[in-house]
Formats: sequence, C-alpha cells, structure tokens
Amino acid sequence: MASSTLTKALLGTLTAAALSIGTLAGATTAAAAPAQQVPTRTVTIQAVNNLGLTTWEAKSVQCYVRDAAPVGKFNPGAIDGQLGTNSWKAWQLFLNDRGYNAGTVDGDVGPNTIRGLQRFLVSLGYDTGGIDGDAGDKTRAAWKAFSHLTGGWCS
Repeated sequence: MASSTLTKALLGTLTAAALSIGTLAGATTAAAAPAQQVPTRTVTIQAVNNLGLTTWEAKSVQCYVRDAAPVGKFNPGAIDGQLGTNSWKAWQLFLNDRGYNAGTVDGDVGPNTIRGLQRFLVSLGYDTGGIDGDAGDKTRAAWKAFSHLTGGWCS
C-alpha cells in the first residue's frame, strides 16, 4: 500500500513536471515589432484674404506690388487673384520698404499689416477711417478703389 501511495505521488510529480516543461518549451519571448518610419511633410496653410476684393481687383494689386521698383524685389507669386501668404509677404515687404511699417514679413494679415496698408492708402489720399489696424468698411473701400486706379495695375 505504501508503494502504491508512493507511486501515485511520484506519478503526480512527474506529470506536473512534464506539463511545466511542455508549457515552457512552447513559450517564447515576445519582441515588439520595429517601429515603421512614417513619412512626414510640413504643411503650410495658405489662407486667402482678399479684404473684399474681387479676383480681378486682387490680380490688380498683385501686379502693382510685383511691378513696384525695384522690379523683382516684391514677388507675390502667381498673379491669380488670391491674396494668400506669398501675396501678403510681398505687400508687407513693400510696405516696410516704403516706411509704412507693416511689421513682420510673415504673410499674416494681422493688425500691423492692416495699419501699414492704411498708412499707404492714406498717403495716396484715400479715407480708411483711421489707422487702427482694423480692415473695416472704409479700409476695404479704399483698397478696392486703389485696385482700380489707372484702370487696374496689370498690363
């Protein structure tokens, strides 16, 4: 009887050991998959702000700044009637070059750019309603009238 109990105990131990070895034999170390390189691109928002100008009028002011002396210094990009970042950078550079202080040349039509544009328009005799950095109705009307000066600036 003692040998029967001993045999059962030994058999139980061997079974447990065999199961453990089998489980461990099938186990592997998990490794994380290598990270994949994801291509990235820088995206620049090309916001268009015509300040109330039609496409034709916007083309006119693009031609004006493009053709301002010295020719080639103020490049608005494509003459497409869309006053986007490049057009506004050209205008900011032009306004700063002429002493109208449009601030940082960044293509953003913020209050400094509007004040510079208002100073420019006022110097030509237009009523912008003040130099306040707000592109209100009078500033927009002056900008529109300027775009029609000489029948438009594109030849």
